[in-house]
Amino acid sequence: MRIEYDAVVVGSGPNGLAAAITLARAKCSVLVLEANAMIGGGARSAELTLPGFIHDLCSAVHPLAAGSPFLKTLPLERLGLTWIQPDIPLAHPLDDATAACLHRDIDLTAAQLNADGRAYRRLLEPLERNWENLSTEFLQPMLHLPRHPFALARFGIPAVCPATLLAKFLFKQHPARALFAGIAAHSFLPLEAPVSSAFALVLGMAGHAVGWPIPRGGSQAITNALADHLRELGGKVDTNHRVDNLDALPKSRAVLFDVSPCQFIRIAGNRLPKRYHERLQRFRHAPGIFKVDYALNSPVPWKAESCRRAGMSARSRVEKFPSARLCWWRSKVSLTKRAHRVVNIRCGRTAMSHSTARLTCRTASKRRLSGSPPVSAIVFSRDTA
Repeated sequence: MRIEYDAVVVGSGPNGLAAAITLARAKCSVLVLEANAMIGGGARSAELTLPGFIHDLCSAVHPLAAGSPFLKTLPLERLGLTWIQPDIPLAHPLDDATAACLHRDIDLTAAQLNADGRAYRRLLEPLERNWENLSTEFLQPMLHLPRHPFALARFGIPAVCPATLLAKFLFKQHPARALFAGIAAHSFLPLEAPVSSAFALVLGMAGHAVGWPIPRGGSQAITNALADHLRELGGKVDTNHRVDNLDALPKSRAVLFDVSPCQFIRIAGNRLPKRYHERLQRFRHAPGIFKVDYALNSPVPWKAESCRRAGMSARSRVEKFPSARLCWWRSKVSLTKRAHRVVNIRCGRTAMSHSTARLTCRTASKRRLSGSPPVSAIVFSRDTA
C-alpha cells in the first residue's frame, strides 16, 4: 500500500487546522478535507444580508483565540489577521438606561460596580493575574495532569457553582449580578446549572487579560490565516470534498477528525469498537440557539453611551428567567475603504430541546429593531443549532 500522506484531517474547523499545522511543523505531509465550499467550520464569515456586509456565521468575538498559547506561536498577523479591540469589551444594558461594563482595566470595572466592586475584584483579580498559567490548563484536553494545580484549584472552587448561586452570594446589587449573568450566559447552560459559573470566570478574566477582540473582516480571517500558514508549511486543503466512509480517504499513516460525533459515526461507524460506537450514539448536542443578522444604515441607538463603545452588548438576568437568556452583540467590520455596520442577534433557551429550538425559516422582509432606526437590510434567520 503506497502512503500518500502522513496524515489526513477531515474537517477544516479551527481545531482541524491547528492539528494539521502541528503535524506540518513536525515535517509531516498533511491533507485537510472539507465538505463545504468554505473552510472554517464555526469560524466562517459571509455576505448573509446585503453585498459588502460581512456577517459571522457562528462565532464572532474571540477572547480565547487572542489568548490562545498555541495561536500565539503562529505568524497569523503576518498572514493578514488583525484584531480589533473595542473601547469596552462588553456592556450589559440595564433597565434604567445605564450599563454594567466589563472593561479591560479590572479596577475600572470594579469602580463602576460601586458596593460590589470589592467583591468583583476579589473574585477576578487573582485569576486575571494567573491568566497565562490558567489558559494553558483550559485550552487542552480536560483530563490531564495540571501543571499549575494551586492556580487551577483557586479557579475551580467557584467555577463549579451555578451562576445564580455565585452571583447572589457574592454580589448584592443588580448591575454586578447582571454583568456576571450576561457573561455566564455564553455557556448556553441554565444559569442555575452546576459549572455555569466557569464560563463567566474564564471569559471574565480573558476580558481583562486579552480583551474580547473581533478579527477585522470577520471570523473567516482567523481561518484564512491558519490555512495560509498550513500551506506555507507544505500542507494541502481540499474543499467540496465530502467524506462518506474511511475507504474513500487517501492512504495515510493517520486520520484525524474534526467533526461531530454523528458525522464520525456515519464515516467510521463500521470500524469502531462496539462500546465506543455506543458511547458516541448516546452523545447529545447542547441546547439549540438561533441567530438573526441585520445590516444597518446607522448605529444602534443605545440609551447607554457605553453600549455604543462596546464590542458586545449582552443581556441576561439572574433574578428572572434562569433557564432562558437573550444575548445580542454588534460588531463593526471594516471592508476596504469604508466600514459597514452589522448586528448579530443570538438567542438561546435551554428549556427547548435540540429539535424544537432549530429555526429554519428565512424572511426577506425589512424589519425594525425596537427603538432603532430603519434597517436597510434583509432579515436573515439562520439555524446554528
